[in-house]
Amino acid sequence: MSKKRNFVFFGLLTALLGGGAATASVFYDMAVVPKRKTQEEIESDPIDAKSIKWLRNAPEREDVYINSIDEFKLHAHFLKASEESHKYAICIHGVKSDGEYMAMYAKHYHDLGINVLLPDNRGFGQSEGDYTGYGYFDRLDILEWIYYIIRNDKEAKILLHGTSMGAAITLMTTGEHLPDNVVFAVADSSYTTLIEEFIHVYKMGKHIIPVSICLFILRMVILLKCGYDIKKVDVLEAVSKSRTPTLFIHGDEDKLIDPHMSARLYEKCAAPKQYCLILGAAHVKGAYVNPEKYWNKIEKLMEKTGY
Repeated sequence: MSKKRNFVFFGLLTALLGGGAATASVFYDMAVVPKRKTQEEIESDPIDAKSIKWLRNAPEREDVYINSIDEFKLHAHFLKASEESHKYAICIHGVKSDGEYMAMYAKHYHDLGINVLLPDNRGFGQSEGDYTGYGYFDRLDILEWIYYIIRNDKEAKILLHGTSMGAAITLMTTGEHLPDNVVFAVADSSYTTLIEEFIHVYKMGKHIIPVSICLFILRMVILLKCGYDIKKVDVLEAVSKSRTPTLFIHGDEDKLIDPHMSARLYEKCAAPKQYCLILGAAHVKGAYVNPEKYWNKIEKLMEKTGY
């Protein structure tokens, strides 16, 4: 009976691990392999479709490139202000997206007379790479873009504005030692840690494999394939070291990233901070649902920080 019991136990364990590996493989493809929105998906939202069309046809738009510290060629769209300005906005996109998808935010800043940089995060758009970093590498890439701007304009005043994963990248960047040229940051719908967000998304589906097993396998796969530990994507830790005034924004109807995550980030942030909850807004839809409140908060922060 003992041998039979052991045989059954190992059979179940093998099946469980095998199922966990299969689930983690699917999750890896969904979460880590870069994807971009199709033209059909873009056109499903009239605001995005109009904004991206504007960006693509903007006479001020140019393609700019830098190399990351680990020698990836990175691309960004750059929109020079209509009149000479030392103000810059770096708008940072989320998952299943690229720099173009921040066009709506870019247009608002550009209309205010601000130079705008829209980076393609590594692996997205025209930037090199074949996996999503969720802020681990990207924070250093944004640092390189910051110094790219400063090299070209020593008087530059820079704001960072990210949505979803881009918000997490923004906050992880503020956890680094930034030059004084970076005046403030806007984080729209950030997660707290990548582990917590993966668990949250995993539990949204119907799975028979325990989350701990799937997460362990996924962590190992990402470490081997991508070279980073998802446990080190810790936005809470980053904001605890920040000196950059930060506006945290979240929609109360967000199902993809729990609004409480932004609240916890706000509480943990060591820098001057503000919090804005947009009622009735789903994931990163605050600027769409209540643009007046959204942009008023940002423009008041511009005044307060002397931007």
